[in-house]
Amino acid sequence: MTATDAHRTIDALWRIESARLIAGLARLVRDVGLAEELAQDALVTALEQWPRSGIPDNPGAWLMATAKHRAIDHLRRERMLARKHEVLGHELQMEQQTNGGKLEASADDEIGDDLLRLIFIACHPLLATEARTALTLRLLAGLTTEEIARAFLVPEPTIAQRIVRAKRTLSDAHVPFEIPRRGELAARLSSVLEVIYLVFNEGYSATAGEDWMRPGLCEEALRIGRILAELAPLEPEVHGLVALMEIQASRIRSRVGPNGEPVLLMEQNRALWDRLLIHRGLLALGRGEGLGEARGPYLLQAAIAACHARAATAADTDWVYITALYDELARLRPSPVVELNRAVAVAMAYGPAAGLELADQLAAQGSLESYHLLPSVRGDLLAKLGRYEEARGEFERAATLTRNARETRLLLDRAAACRRGGAS
Repeated sequence: MTATDAHRTIDALWRIESARLIAGLARLVRDVGLAEELAQDALVTALEQWPRSGIPDNPGAWLMATAKHRAIDHLRRERMLARKHEVLGHELQMEQQTNGGKLEASADDEIGDDLLRLIFIACHPLLATEARTALTLRLLAGLTTEEIARAFLVPEPTIAQRIVRAKRTLSDAHVPFEIPRRGELAARLSSVLEVIYLVFNEGYSATAGEDWMRPGLCEEALRIGRILAELAPLEPEVHGLVALMEIQASRIRSRVGPNGEPVLLMEQNRALWDRLLIHRGLLALGRGEGLGEARGPYLLQAAIAACHARAATAADTDWVYITALYDELARLRPSPVVELNRAVAVAMAYGPAAGLELADQLAAQGSLESYHLLPSVRGDLLAKLGRYEEARGEFERAATLTRNARETRLLLDRAAACRRGGAS
């Protein structure tokens, strides 16, 4: 294996193992900032050694063992917490004796696994909501600060500062690395659910890069969501989020064409939708609604997704009911993005002119000025009304606002179609 091949393999392994590695180290050193530094040190060591020695049989275990040794060295140098030093050394020795020197990683963690602990500590009440989400996306999903900034629609330096300050706050407060007790759980679920769904969305519609989707992120978010549903079975919104992700994930195979190009919802081959995931999603929706409480935002969004899932064809979609669900969602959690989605539903239920009126109101407000989907929606509605020149300008503007190469191409193709008078 050449050095270049080894580095590519290490990069791929890092993307797979980094969250689990940081989580495991955080459990030991009780400091997420230090855990990330130790994980990065292990990565540097791998980059130095593996091109010469070859990739080990269990690279994740190798990285963890190396990082744990680094942790012990760090504690010795800094003379920090002698008791932790002893515990770390004893744990490492026991693992080596038990596994013959191999630190086997768990393939399927239990409810209280390290990743779940990590997401709860990253979402600790000491941190502002924005900092909780940014830190968890960084540690759990491995997203760059640029990608997180795109998800938040805020400048990249702002996200970088939030992450640095969040780590410092957690370290200074010596926050315990543990799952919150039952009495504290409900108060901390909202931010956790937000984080999980943001991770899922980054996989479902990548904000940047050459790929339209990153299915691995969707799978990780679903895994954590399912674990959370087992941990908090009486929380309707947890089941609502799981239902929403299951149903959306069912469409993944149909969302790209043969060359990786995006395929929009109304044009998808519904025969490719994963019926098992839809079934699981509808079951989760039923569990959440069966708890008898008023529907929260995730249950409402899951109900919208269920409308699409139950429609045999795009023409069978009950847009009137979807509009009513968006009305309810807008009253419960008003936001410009919800209003934009509502405008699309209104257009489908009552005609493009009605939807365009709502989209124009949003454009006048200016809150979505840098959000590419607003001009994309306006372009679609203008094209349906035969106003092709205006639609072309909207699609071209939307193309300048997205950093996803696939989405840029799609928007420019739609602009070109408008130049031809709507002919595809």
